[in-house]
Amino acid sequence: MSMQSLKTLPRGTLLMLLLFIAVIMSALAVSYCAHWNRQLLNNLYSELSVRDKAQAEWGRLILEQSTWTAHNRIETLAHDQLGMRIPDAGEVRMVAP
Repeated sequence: MSMQSLKTLPRGTLLMLLLFIAVIMSALAVSYCAHWNRQLLNNLYSELSVRDKAQAEWGRLILEQSTWTAHNRIETLAHDQLGMRIPDAGEVRMVAP
């Protein structure tokens, strides 16, 4: 396009072209932001699922620990496997620090 042909264009054509380009760019930006938002939301739900599974595992481990460290269980194992017993009052000696 030469300068002569630019002068013969109707008034406001350049403004309309710039506005059209701005609208197209805005539409592309909205589309990109919506796609990015969906990706982030999917990542969030994935991480929340991992967190929930870890919390469930933690609860199971706490329950297992409390089962293994129950006082009556430890006392039974000490008596049966190691032959240990609770000493009589006469067998207890106090040691000074």
